[in-house]
Amino acid sequence: MSEGGDGGPAVRRLDEWDEETLVALAEEYETPLYVVDLRRVEANCTRLLDAFPGADVRYAAKAHTGQSVLRTVREAGLDVECASAGEVERAFEAGFTGDRIQYTAVNPPARDLDLVVERWREHPGLTITVGAADTVDRLRDRGFDGRLCIRANPGVGAGHHEKVQTGANAKFGIPIERVSDLAEPWAAEFDLVGVHAHAGSGISGEDLSEHRELVRRMGDLTRDVESRVGSLEFVDVGGGFGVPYRDDEPPLDLDAVADATREALGEVDATLAVEPGRYVVADAGVLLTRVNTVKEARDATVAGVDAGMTTLLRPAMYDAYHEIRNLSASADAEPMPVTVAGPICESADVLCEHRPLSRPRRGHLLAVGNAGAYGYEMSSTYNSRPRPAEVALSETTVRLARRRETLTDLTELEQ
Repeated sequence: MSEGGDGGPAVRRLDEWDEETLVALAEEYETPLYVVDLRRVEANCTRLLDAFPGADVRYAAKAHTGQSVLRTVREAGLDVECASAGEVERAFEAGFTGDRIQYTAVNPPARDLDLVVERWREHPGLTITVGAADTVDRLRDRGFDGRLCIRANPGVGAGHHEKVQTGANAKFGIPIERVSDLAEPWAAEFDLVGVHAHAGSGISGEDLSEHRELVRRMGDLTRDVESRVGSLEFVDVGGGFGVPYRDDEPPLDLDAVADATREALGEVDATLAVEPGRYVVADAGVLLTRVNTVKEARDATVAGVDAGMTTLLRPAMYDAYHEIRNLSASADAEPMPVTVAGPICESADVLCEHRPLSRPRRGHLLAVGNAGAYGYEMSSTYNSRPRPAEVALSETTVRLARRRETLTDLTELEQ
């Protein structure tokens, strides 16, 4: 594993995966294929717990909701934060108890609230985080009077792309200056247990000043709320801890982030809570895809592959960079500029453009790194393309975690 020059934690690079294993998996399970290493998931959980001793560390399930991952996270000692009723159901299926589940409602559909309140009646330890007074009204109408957390909009955001910067986006949370006034009546009606905010996703060292400012504002908010309603159980400052997608980027110095977080928060009675998602699973996953077409275009060599934006959306959605290696080329092959394009009828359907890669040939196997977070999770069936299979690796087993979808799967709901 690589070490950051600043003494940061290890990060798994694509060249540290065993090529023979990946080639064998592609042969057995075909491509496109996601591979998730549960040993790496567990190691990342341990690293987080070590960096934030005494804090509540909650896995943001939206990064990867596969049952094998959720069970590994639970067994490693993390709780779970869910963004939808579906994620709440998956968490229960993975063995989480209600007191280890936090549901963060963002403009929740009625079906979500119905299901989560029903689950709360069975598991009163479940916590619901609200980002609008309207949501509280809707919970009240459903008879909810349990554990409530208020999501604040602190007016400061960060992240790898403007589309994932949530801290200052009006969609997320109640303006921080209004939270204390709402907390007083809500504390009399519900079990008010915490306050919450989240800056964004993929926060790197360059964004830490924004993260510290968010935490500072949340510390001030917590002290104000506690002065009015008594001690809170926790103050949740979100997650969004970034991972280095490029080889020349150092890993996040997690210990420094933890120290800066506690310093910015200041003295509060509440327990610090964090919600990492990407950090837990990104470098635990690889996407395997096979070249089916090679052509010389006017200004590019294009390698057409069987994975595209329906398999891995991040490059099309965020212009995201993922390292790519040609596992079939010889080690001494001279790199050349290659555009790797998928089979979807969209010009955005490219995994990279003009990337130095070994010359591709039809049948070559490519590996796409850091695909464990928001990879399978954001996949779709656009163009009527079935979603890929996923294999989970553990210390002793290789297991098909999700079978490959079929065309019959795509049409079985039609009437």
